[in-house]
Order: sequence, then structure tokens, then C-alpha cells
Amino acid sequence: MAVTRKNMQPEALAAPVRNGHTLYSHVVAVEGRRMVFVAGQLARDRAGNVVGKGDMRAQIRQVGENIKAALAAAGATLGDIVKTNTYVTDMDEYFRHVDVRMEYFGPALPTSTTVEVRRLAHPDFLVEVEVVAMTG
Repeated sequence: MAVTRKNMQPEALAAPVRNGHTLYSHVVAVEGRRMVFVAGQLARDRAGNVVGKGDMRAQIRQVGENIKAALAAAGATLGDIVKTNTYVTDMDEYFRHVDVRMEYFGPALPTSTTVEVRRLAHPDFLVEVEVVAMTG
């Protein structure tokens, strides 16, 4: 079976463009046994503004909504997630909001890696999550 790949930039997500260059795909869908790769999502609204500055809980929720939108663009759902990689600036604060994380990733119970980092792409961001999903 031939494998095809489709890179997508969902309209519901801020365009990852800097200095006229698209920096990455929000979503890459691979056909065959369909795998969907979602780039690390930050707490940005559709216009690219930071959501929940200083509020880890609000940022986890926005990241979850962004992931949901990215998956929908590829015909996948939160239940199709098989792997998450999460980067946080404060592990203790992150684990205070497990209930919000579970709203998005609990039903799928994907594999997961969580790492504390010194800083994300901008100092106002507190959490970033990338996912891999499989459908079909």
C-alpha cells in the first residue's frame, strides 16, 4: 500500500510564520495505517496571542483545545492519540492541574513523556504538548 503524507495548517490555529517563512506544520497526516503528528502546541489563540499569561491551568486548557482543533483538521479525535510529549516550565505546578489534562488526554490514555524545561518559545508560555495519533 502506498504511503502518502499531507501537511496541514488548520485555520483555527495561529500560522507558524516568522519573517515570511512557515516554521513547521501544525499537523502532518500519513496515509496507509493513518498516523497524525501534531507539532508542539502552545497556549495561543487563533490570532497568535498568549492565552492565560501566568496561569498554567488556563494554558493547559488552551493547549488541549489547540490539539483538538489540529486533530479534527486531520480527521482524528482526542481518542486517537497514542503519544504525548509535554514540556513544562514548572513540573509541580503542572501536576496541580492533572484534571484539566485528563479532560483532553485521559480517554485515550496515550503514552506520555513530560519534561521540565527552563524556557519555551516565549517566556509567557508555561506548557507545550505535541501528540501522535493513529486512526483507521
